[in-house]
Amino acid sequence: MVTEEQEEPKLRGSRDAFDRNPATTTTRDQNGTWEMESNDNFESYLKALDIDFTTGKIAVCLTLTKIIDQDGDNFKTKTNSTFCNNLDFTVEVGFDEHTKGLVNRTVKALVTWEGDVLMCVQKGEKENYGWRQWVEGDRLLQEMTCGDQVCHQVFKKK
Repeated sequence: MVTEEQEEPKLRGSRDAFDRNPATTTTRDQNGTWEMESNDNFESYLKALDIDFTTGKIAVCLTLTKIIDQDGDNFKTKTNSTFCNNLDFTVEVGFDEHTKGLVNRTVKALVTWEGDVLMCVQKGEKENYGWRQWVEGDRLLQEMTCGDQVCHQVFKKK
């Protein structure tokens, strides 16, 4: 639940950029191991985050595996890559997120449900910063936003 101290989360962006099949059902169950299939506009997203050129070129070449252990609204997420990042959170409980590796910043984060979509708003140095993540069929879709740049990632369940 959002407290009076927390602002109602907002994130500009749209799920419409994904080719969605209206017949595919969504679910809140995000458990599993997910392997990246596509990573659109990642380089521009990294530039919006002020990631240096060399690090950005390396990051664009990586194929990620995301492991999600979900128990209701409690999540433990591990992303396997050179710039690995682990994230543990409980939905609707604000926390300090220390982004290691690639971004290397500390932000105030709040993850909420928007229907069957997880939405995270990250407050810090960057405007309109955060992500949305949801499951459609055997795909995990993630939309990461920083400023006016939106990166779309698609993962397939392993």
